[in-house]
Amino acid sequence: IQLIILPVYILAYMGLWDSFYKKVFPHIMAKLAPIYNHKVYKQKQELFSNLRKFAGPSGQLRLLEIGTGTGTNFQFYPPGCRLTCTDPNPNFRQFLLKNLSENPHLQLEHSVVASGENLHQIPDGTMDVVVCTLVLCSVTNVNKVLKEVLRVLRLGGAFYFVEHVAADRSSWTYFWQKVCDPVWKCLGDGCSLSRETQKDLEKTNFSELNLRRIRVSPHWNPTSPHIIGYAVK
Repeated sequence: IQLIILPVYILAYMGLWDSFYKKVFPHIMAKLAPIYNHKVYKQKQELFSNLRKFAGPSGQLRLLEIGTGTGTNFQFYPPGCRLTCTDPNPNFRQFLLKNLSENPHLQLEHSVVASGENLHQIPDGTMDVVVCTLVLCSVTNVNKVLKEVLRVLRLGGAFYFVEHVAADRSSWTYFWQKVCDPVWKCLGDGCSLSRETQKDLEKTNFSELNLRRIRVSPHWNPTSPHIIGYAVK
């Protein structure tokens, strides 16, 4: 498999791959994200159904989404939501704006080009909810992202997540995850198939963690094992 994408490795070694792929990747995700959203629509709808209970005293919900990408989660957010979007790739912006125009019930307050590990533009304790879906698989440091999540959340605020994770280590799925991982990282903008993100969440200083495992079809896909839920600061 690695021999097949040898040209990609050569371009990466020469420092040419990242700049090229950062421009192409948003166009790929604009096609794939709606397909994925259709598969997990019911799960996401159920997950985000209680967002309002974390609204602040004013009744408005201040929501930060890390790695917003094309904005495929917008349809699940409640009306009047005060939204802050972050993504390290500025080339997603045209797709984000398109999705915003299709979801006029939302109010975009800020759109920040930033990685999840460094959200210094967001003040401490200013968010009621932080959302992160299919992002922790590709960040450089999961623990740093979760520390930033705790920092920007107010006390009693919640972190919502949907992430594909490593399969059981004794399974064939895990075997294929490890085989495909190097190629997947190149073609998935750093995405890793075999992260045990649930362990990072369990070690983070949340007061409450609600997590369950699901599998997304097709089950032979190495990204099929998922965790979904929310954690309270």
